[in-house]
Amino acid sequence: MIGDCSDPAALEGAAWMLCYLTTPKHMNFYWSFLTVLGLLAVTVPFIMAFGLAGAFAKRARLAPVRWLGALYTTMVRGVPDIVFFLFVPIALDQGIEYLRHRVLCPDMVGPVWVGNDFVVCPAAKAPLSTASAFVHDLYGFALAVVAYAIVFGAFAANVIDGALRAVPKGQVEAAEAVGMSPGQIRRRIVLPQMWVYALPGLSNLWMILVKATPLLFLLGIEDIVYWARELGGMKTQAFDYPHPDWRLWYFGALMIFYLLLTWVSQIGFERLTARASRGMAGAR
Repeated sequence: MIGDCSDPAALEGAAWMLCYLTTPKHMNFYWSFLTVLGLLAVTVPFIMAFGLAGAFAKRARLAPVRWLGALYTTMVRGVPDIVFFLFVPIALDQGIEYLRHRVLCPDMVGPVWVGNDFVVCPAAKAPLSTASAFVHDLYGFALAVVAYAIVFGAFAANVIDGALRAVPKGQVEAAEAVGMSPGQIRRRIVLPQMWVYALPGLSNLWMILVKATPLLFLLGIEDIVYWARELGGMKTQAFDYPHPDWRLWYFGALMIFYLLLTWVSQIGFERLTARASRGMAGAR
């Protein structure tokens, strides 16, 4: 196929389209779908970790811990998501480089902020300028995961907190009466039943997370939105495969992808809800 596609100007019809759809840029476009799915798969555990930590912090006995949990959920909910998506990666990146600067370049004195520039020694750059493109992409992806986890973890914390409060207090009191420890009550009584009340809210949060994946484009990651716009735009005769504006078709393909992902997600949450509510007819 490489030899057949060596001269796009001599192609037409199905051969032209086949060669066009197998260009290196289109391979990146197809790979970007896996990037989105990978982001969802990697981020969800961190979101749940932030959510559980925030929910239990809001219910802690120590007042400072409760204040910290309330501050986390309130601050994230009160600030537009896009602000956090732009702020967290920049702040985290500069924080990492600052610490590396202090450790790796102790002989350099003076502030790292020079006017509007953030200046650290070359050895403190994260990642290093000599690192491969894959390392740079992986680093940016990791920063994006942290940003998504912090933002959506705050919303998950509120969902889980409400679900914890929905567990009948009578069951907790009965467990205390038979001599269960607080840890046993949490593991055997509260958490198993909490999921029944939390799954509807978490399913909505998942749908919002899915719709927020195009924000990867704002973080400098070449996601499906970036490639759809790049490939779908009009290409003149200066390009190997000139074509008119095809963005409608590319973004239509993205719409179908997200609809299919939503449909599969809905089926998955229905099964999770049915499994979690076994033996709880009232909750069902």
